[in-house]
Amino acid sequence: MKINKTILIGAAFILLAGIIFFTDMLTPIIRPVTYLFLMGSSKGKDIIFFGLLGLFLISSQIIKKDIDTTKYLKISIVLGAVLLILGILLEVIFRLQMGIGLNTVFCSMTNGMSSTSILHTHLLKSILGEVLTQIIGPFIQSDINTGVGLYAYLPNFAFLAVLLIPILFATLILSIQKRPWFTNFLMATFSSCLLIGILDGGMFATPSYVGLFGLYLVYRNGYYINYIIGKALNDKRLLEENELIQPVYKKHESKKVRYLFNRFLIWFVVLAIIFLRFTIAFAGAEPDYYTVDVVNPSGDIELGNVSANIINWEKTDLNKTTYHIDPNYNEMKLINDLKVPLNNSCEYYTVSWNIYSYL
Repeated sequence: MKINKTILIGAAFILLAGIIFFTDMLTPIIRPVTYLFLMGSSKGKDIIFFGLLGLFLISSQIIKKDIDTTKYLKISIVLGAVLLILGILLEVIFRLQMGIGLNTVFCSMTNGMSSTSILHTHLLKSILGEVLTQIIGPFIQSDINTGVGLYAYLPNFAFLAVLLIPILFATLILSIQKRPWFTNFLMATFSSCLLIGILDGGMFATPSYVGLFGLYLVYRNGYYINYIIGKALNDKRLLEENELIQPVYKKHESKKVRYLFNRFLIWFVVLAIIFLRFTIAFAGAEPDYYTVDVVNPSGDIELGNVSANIINWEKTDLNKTTYHIDPNYNEMKLINDLKVPLNNSCEYYTVSWNIYSYL
């Protein structure tokens, strides 16, 4: 494999991931950028994103023989969509098995606080977290949440879903081969986002949108994207390489109706999924009060700052205490404020949704 600019840039991104792992000195610069497309971002997400980005860029230069990259891109898009759907299905089965509401955030207090919900799932992430903890546990810093606390609650078929992730990774590497440098970089970025979205967030997470629909954008409009950038930068090499893929992306252009439908369908799908996310969030909201169920408490519990906002509470059985809390409390703040007093004081707790608290 000949060392070229793409490989050097990829190595630089992997080095950046290593720097982020060992120090926070670049966080003030990087976090405002990654925050926009990694749904809030975090140290763990930043490390994985730049590590994957570098790995995809380097891998894109490996294969020399001719392969049908468009076919593998199609497979990647389908596999990505299947994994996102499986993530939601996994959350539903998990909640039915646990006997908890679909419209709740589940927070495990085993091995640190780890949360998951249908709107932002971390169940698949917990498997990766368990593997990493077994391999490099002592080196994982406390501000990196591996989600390992959820591992014990996973339904059995979760491990079958995870087997699809390395397959997706392989098809993504095959789909990124022999492309002009600009779409090469775009696909490396979108592929990294898609894998992060599958593991951390699921179908309704921003990285999933960016990754899946970004790959589809390249699939449908890659030729035009390269053409516009090539003209703007007067990059003759980019334009020449782009002409090699012209027949793939223009073969249906003569069939105008089908062409327009395929080209713009994705935007309707994006809007439909975003609409579905907010519909589910509002339909499942409990605006009158939060219902907080604390399961298997270790004794009498003092909820700290949250105590002043408790409307009422009851001990529903020996293993569960239910609190009703003022709905004016911001949902995310409530979840985070509970984890401090409940640390090592219960097995897990659940919090009902209240999207109105963000308005």
